[in-house]
Amino acid sequence: MVKSFNNLFGKSNTRVGIELAPERVNVVQLRKQRQGLKLESLTSLPVPEGVIVDGQIIDISTMAELIQQALAESKIKATRVATGVPGRDSIVRVIPIPAELDDKELREMVLNHEAGLYLPYPREEADVDYQKLGYFVDEDGIEKVQVLLVATRKEVTDTYLNTFEQAGLQIDILEINSFALIRTIRDQLRQFGLQEAAVLVDIEFDSTEIAIVINGVPQFSRSVPIGTYQMQMALCRAMSLPTSRDMELLQGMVIPTNPMDGGQTGVTDVNPGMAALLRVLGELADELRRSIDFYLNQSENLEVAQIFLAGPGGGLQQLDEFVTQRLGLPTTQIDPIGALSLQVDEEKYPLAQRSGLGIILGLGMREV
Repeated sequence: MVKSFNNLFGKSNTRVGIELAPERVNVVQLRKQRQGLKLESLTSLPVPEGVIVDGQIIDISTMAELIQQALAESKIKATRVATGVPGRDSIVRVIPIPAELDDKELREMVLNHEAGLYLPYPREEADVDYQKLGYFVDEDGIEKVQVLLVATRKEVTDTYLNTFEQAGLQIDILEINSFALIRTIRDQLRQFGLQEAAVLVDIEFDSTEIAIVINGVPQFSRSVPIGTYQMQMALCRAMSLPTSRDMELLQGMVIPTNPMDGGQTGVTDVNPGMAALLRVLGELADELRRSIDFYLNQSENLEVAQIFLAGPGGGLQQLDEFVTQRLGLPTTQIDPIGALSLQVDEEKYPLAQRSGLGIILGLGMREV
């Protein structure tokens, strides 16, 4: 019998992180040393089409075999690991709770009362965890404690637990992918004040996860059904090329830094593929703007200090300049290797591909 999801904020002695994505399985092992962290091993294997669909593991047997293969190629012997689930089926909220409650009363209120108020599905269908953040006094002079509430669909977490069990592994830590990404760039996030929000834009294979983070804590999250696959398909159709899950074509594109109104530039006049790609990127930028405006409209005296681009799509050449021009907000592409001061082979880990390593390195950090 697989144990239920109850260790989102737990601690573990395992040192292996595994990321499952629609197009790849990543396995990492990090080691703590005096100077910081050392990358012991990082292996990535392609995932066939249909194994993961809309964030759900459909073919458990194939995924379990891929996990075992990745561990074998990494020469990692592990029985307990850390992994993450996508944010699209998850809820992350910061909620105020009366400070007078003891730990038992707080747990009862959060898990059995408050959680149901924020879930778009029945409470019994959710796995829920929480963590106390800090105390404050509200406008009525009542002392309260801020609690970070995290929930995901039970069917999603059960599928992950079953997949890893079939691979001969036990999940020590199961968290939301955005938490792992935050862990990777936490030093960069520490430069912002309490009234400054950072926006994480994790452009994955078939979706983009947007998280607004204040003081290292996600305050708002949203999933948009636009990812590198949609960009690649737009490119292929416009250029009359066969469709492919291989992102090589997309990664070779250089995004114009100053697209004019309507997405037309001198480049797009002769390159229909670039015009199609800019339309998809424009849609994504518009969704990002809506998410930011929605959150800012509910918050007082808050400003967006920085947008961070992450994920396999976050490293597209000059995408940071495109977003800066489009939204008028400072934007940067994250480099997880540089952020953690890891010594690696520059040819093996080119800068354009590093942004896709934020989640897997964050999962590995959970264990060291």
